[in-house]
Amino acid sequence: MLGEVIYSWFYYTVLLLYFGWCGCLRVKLLRYTMDPELVCGAAALTSSKSGTPSEIFDGMDLETARRKIRQVTGYGHVSVIEHSSFTFSVEGVSRAMTHQLVRHRVASYTQQSQRYVSYDALEQYVTPKSIEENRETKRVYDEALSKVSEAYRKLLEKGISKEDARFVLPNAAKTNIMVTMNARELRHFFNLRCCSRAQWEIREVATEMLKQAREAAPALFGASGPTCVEYGYCPEGKMKPEECNIAEKREKFGKV
Repeated sequence: MLGEVIYSWFYYTVLLLYFGWCGCLRVKLLRYTMDPELVCGAAALTSSKSGTPSEIFDGMDLETARRKIRQVTGYGHVSVIEHSSFTFSVEGVSRAMTHQLVRHRVASYTQQSQRYVSYDALEQYVTPKSIEENRETKRVYDEALSKVSEAYRKLLEKGISKEDARFVLPNAAKTNIMVTMNARELRHFFNLRCCSRAQWEIREVATEMLKQAREAAPALFGASGPTCVEYGYCPEGKMKPEECNIAEKREKFGKV
């Protein structure tokens, strides 16, 4: 009996150490509105130029579209960029992160369901760096995940459905989610979630989303980033981290 306990502990510990260090989050831009800058450029001209939107779009070139987008959004008229949408796959992130993500309401989400997909806490969890870098806290964390995994497995073995067994699963549980936002909401999302005050995991996701969106549509996202980068001030007031430097942020997100 003692030998089985030791073997079980050793087995779970090895798996935790292996899988806990493997599997980073991944963001991939799947699709976006065809010719997003031409579409938004045509929208920007529609309100101030005679002719139909289709005529304006057909006569639009990329240079004109980008110039008009920067001009109009620079005035604060950002509704015109709502006509382009971007769909991302966000993979290998924690449930703690997605709970924050879905608070952005002007978006569409489809998340991997714990009602239908079996979960193994030993293989599918996210470890914060602050825990991972300390041997003792990592041990405590891994032991807790091992117990969670064992409890979840036993519940399933005893005939409990996935939708009820999942109640024992932690915020650390990995998940995958598809996200679609229009360009205006994406810029707002970047304002909040690229900020130093944002939680580290969603900040990493937002920064990678910005990088890929900017490559696809530089006129729509060239000036995007945390609020201090896009608008030149920090809205956090007394909550602003002392180490946060707007000049450094501008340099970083100019290169993102």
